[in-house]
Amino acid sequence: MIGRLRGTLIAKRPPVLLIDVQGVGYEVEAPMSTIYELGETGTDVIVHTHLSVREDAQQLFGFASMAERDLFRVLIRINGVGGKLALAILSTIPPADFTRVVEEGDVTALTRVPGIGKKTAERLVVEMRGRTDALIASGRSDGRSLEVKPQGAPSEATDALVALGYKPAEAGRMVQKVAEAGMDSEAIIRAALRSAMR
Repeated sequence: MIGRLRGTLIAKRPPVLLIDVQGVGYEVEAPMSTIYELGETGTDVIVHTHLSVREDAQQLFGFASMAERDLFRVLIRINGVGGKLALAILSTIPPADFTRVVEEGDVTALTRVPGIGKKTAERLVVEMRGRTDALIASGRSDGRSLEVKPQGAPSEATDALVALGYKPAEAGRMVQKVAEAGMDSEAIIRAALRSAMR
């Protein structure tokens, strides 16, 4: 089991990170909350990981804090919630807000996450109620946001939203609505997700 990686951040292509650990490049899928917290490419990073092994694939998920990883692990135990959907939840709703949403039974907020229908949202509320405070209590690590503004940021943002579960046309509309000159892909994604939650 791989529980943590410490290495150099080589690339960010949401939702995938490439981390070099002593010459070995690990592809790590991460929620946008983690991607926001990591520094610029070329910096040393630490991510807490969860390795998922299935017959047809091995996936390594990474998180800026153990609290996020613990929440992810609880989420994927819920019937109908896999790794991709758990990442979408963590990307769309910050962990502290997720606690509030669950405790208040806010099914509508959960259905705004791509891939979550009313039944799944209701199941999340029932199964997660009373279990989230302890998970979030350990807090999240601080980190610097990415300042590099790559070319094709709207295109990269659209690809990332599609990877999170939005349909291509919907992702394109979300990006068009919020993208402004000079914004990097992460800023566009963040703004698009905030807009979708309104």
